[in-house]
Amino acid sequence: MNEKNGAAETASHEAGTLAPSWMDANVPEGFTLTAVGDLIITDAIYPRLRRQSPELIALLKQADVTFGNFEGTAIDLRKFGGHPSALAGGSWLISTPAVAQDIKDMGFNLMSRANNHTTDWGVEGMRYTDALFDQAGMVHAGTGETLAQARAPRFLSTPAGRVAMVALASRFEANARAIDPLGQIPGRPGLNALRATRYVLVSPERLRMLAGIRDALPRGMMRKSILAADAKNDTVTLFDVKYRAQADIGDGVDFTFTMDERDRRGIIHNLRQGKQSADFAIVSMHTHEPGNYCEAPPDFMPVIAREAIDNGADAFLGHGPHQLRGIEIYKGKPIYYSLGNFFFMENQQQPITRDEYEKDKVEPMSMTESEFMEHRRVHGVFKEQIWYESVVAVNRYDSRGKLRQIALHPIEMHWQDERDADRGIPRLAHGADAQRILQRLQRLSAAYGTEIDIVDGVGQIRVGG
Repeated sequence: MNEKNGAAETASHEAGTLAPSWMDANVPEGFTLTAVGDLIITDAIYPRLRRQSPELIALLKQADVTFGNFEGTAIDLRKFGGHPSALAGGSWLISTPAVAQDIKDMGFNLMSRANNHTTDWGVEGMRYTDALFDQAGMVHAGTGETLAQARAPRFLSTPAGRVAMVALASRFEANARAIDPLGQIPGRPGLNALRATRYVLVSPERLRMLAGIRDALPRGMMRKSILAADAKNDTVTLFDVKYRAQADIGDGVDFTFTMDERDRRGIIHNLRQGKQSADFAIVSMHTHEPGNYCEAPPDFMPVIAREAIDNGADAFLGHGPHQLRGIEIYKGKPIYYSLGNFFFMENQQQPITRDEYEKDKVEPMSMTESEFMEHRRVHGVFKEQIWYESVVAVNRYDSRGKLRQIALHPIEMHWQDERDADRGIPRLAHGADAQRILQRLQRLSAAYGTEIDIVDGVGQIRVGG
């Protein structure tokens, strides 16, 4: 260091502390991050995509970093020593072991593993799947033998720079949350969880009615500590649901959430560590709140997303509700509140656990597994077209990590095709399909002041000069 540079450095920050430049990315001009949402995939599909959708594969392969969220368990049931968990993230998603290498062959090199399906097949299934991704050379984050491991940033080394990612989930099964050891007590394997407490917002009059129901319950049914907390916080807790009053809500109902501060602080701490050890940083978050049908994210998600960018994240990638939500550009960095689905091959899930049949009150062997899955799709929650439409988001940055352009390539997943076996497999959308998908994303993103131009069937967001 020469004397002039040393003086400048001393003037810009206190000796013994990191220079403020740690917040900047250090990547080549035009650095590209391509991001998609959930991958619910049953078996190797790359040869088919390469043959039928080469333009889609090219989008994945041409980026410096290609990200997705793997939602499920990849196992060989002939060798797997575990069993389906009693708690699953809605269904017991299963893939063949071939999918890990198959996803890598498509062009993906960074994968989130923290979601509500992480432990569908128990900790054994989580470990088995993580080992397959390790063997395939896929960097993945969000799971571990302890909370420290699950929360830690994972690093992808590319010719364009070292990329850190922290992955977390706010929607998860109770048995999936990792925890650290304490004294003689071992840690628990699982995922990096962001716990959030939900409050249902109702009118003051309705809150008084709910309080009356609570107070009429048999003596001793409500713990004194809960009643004391209700009195202190002006809330009503009824059958494990917490309610608050909101004066202007009228006859409506809304939701608000509070994050667990220990989780929030730990996640931000690990993000900072990741960025300070890398050239570029990503945060991945899986959430279903307030519910899959809600177009807007839960109110705590913009808070944690913006805080992540304030602490070094160069992109915040949300997924979970299986439909698109809006895009925000915050301080020159992208926040995706949901990237929807990329693969949504629920229709081809097999073999199927006994729990699946019992949930739907269907007798096993009364229909084939494919017939059962189509029956459940049509009579369940995923019969509408919106679950089978999304985008591939191609983000281009300058050398200091400022976003310059986003290209949004619409995809659709064979929603109306005659062959049920094709449903959930992505292909680029064109014509009226592309226009509909992008116009919907325009509307959803306008709430954040984000303008999307549609040019030749591709959405364009331009940032900065």
